[in-house]
Amino acid sequence: MPNPDFTYVQRILTSRVYDVVKETPLQPAPLLSARLGAQIFFKREDLLPIFSFKLRGAYNRMAHLSPAEKERGVITASAGNHAQGVAYSGQQLGVRTLIVMPATTPEIKVAACRRRNAEVVLHGDSYSDAEAHAYRLQQELGLTFIHPYDDPLVIAGQGTIGLEISQQMRAERYRVFVPVGGGGLIAGIAIFLKSINPNIEIIAVEPDDSDAMYQSVRAGYRVTLDQVGIFVDGVAVRRVGEHTFAIVQRYVDDFVRVTTDEVCAAIKDVFEDTRAIMEPAGALAVAGLKRYIAEHGADLPAVALTCGANMNFDRLRHVAERAEIGERREALFAVTIPERPGSFKQFCRVIGPHNITEFNYRYAPRPEANVFVGVQLTNANQRHELAERMRNAGYTVLDLTNDELAIIHLRHMVGGRAPEATDERLFTFEFPERPGALLQFLESLDASWN
Repeated sequence: MPNPDFTYVQRILTSRVYDVVKETPLQPAPLLSARLGAQIFFKREDLLPIFSFKLRGAYNRMAHLSPAEKERGVITASAGNHAQGVAYSGQQLGVRTLIVMPATTPEIKVAACRRRNAEVVLHGDSYSDAEAHAYRLQQELGLTFIHPYDDPLVIAGQGTIGLEISQQMRAERYRVFVPVGGGGLIAGIAIFLKSINPNIEIIAVEPDDSDAMYQSVRAGYRVTLDQVGIFVDGVAVRRVGEHTFAIVQRYVDDFVRVTTDEVCAAIKDVFEDTRAIMEPAGALAVAGLKRYIAEHGADLPAVALTCGANMNFDRLRHVAERAEIGERREALFAVTIPERPGSFKQFCRVIGPHNITEFNYRYAPRPEANVFVGVQLTNANQRHELAERMRNAGYTVLDLTNDELAIIHLRHMVGGRAPEATDERLFTFEFPERPGALLQFLESLDASWN
């Protein structure tokens, strides 16, 4: 009986991926390397024709269809990059492709598949609804289902990334940080790299609200999550694959779980080094690399997969707002201050040299006012020092820096009419964006102004 590991390596070495893709660069990240004191590289899978690694697995699977299967066509369910990989592969191979997507899928992704001659069926409100409908259509129409991750040929296609890394990295030992959803990507990379060099470390990275692989490995069996987060949608999988789980159990060295804010900060990090904007899943490995180095140090060179750049444009504001928090460069506080003229000026004096990045307040006819304030930091310790300084000055302070509800909603809920605010005027001012500029502006106002 052949060794299953050798079979996978053989499949990777004989993959059909290079019919349609070229080797992606392993690019140094000089700015991030200097900041973390490490040697860091990005494996630029976002440069593939569909801006995602998913093309590798989809094409390799479809290139191995029998003539009869090609004649009948294929079907899949996806709301994202796998759909585009199947559509692109079908166009290249001349195979009919039917893609079932949730009705909530952004039009840009639907249009991308249709441009590649794929037939798109919109069904249900979730991936689970779409997948169930796709399996029904498969039976009715006699199509071949192309699984997004739990298929040996898909795993082998993704494993060609490991082959390329092994040829591009000169170090004998290094770490590879891989984003994990269903597990096809990390399974292919891990089984190849560990087979040729067991000293290479493979680190799995998941969002802390979509960590099905971590929970499964910890439990010893495949668990099904009750729910998954929606921000890092490219890896939002409730249950990992059977094939992928077995490989990850054997070959992955460690897991890192990261927050939404850390992913946003990583998107910014990749942009600063490459001028490319990753989708959340595309920067997930970079977020994990940063967290790992912060906790364990930078004793080995590190590779992070930048695996996708299909970013929804309307998410960019959200990413920009939360990147500073993810980098520990901004703190958010709810503070109670006296409702009287001059109290804001006094509050700014307590803040001192820190730059106030955000201030939300609305007049209310009460002795005290509740304000929401964002403050720029230069290191994480300053957050606690600043909170203590405000408390010592007599303010009631609530640290909301890590409060998801406050970050997403509360900062936008301050405002509205103030019936007691008579003779109110609205003005707009421009002053320099530097620490102390706001206090200097307030000092120039008459003390009677509220």
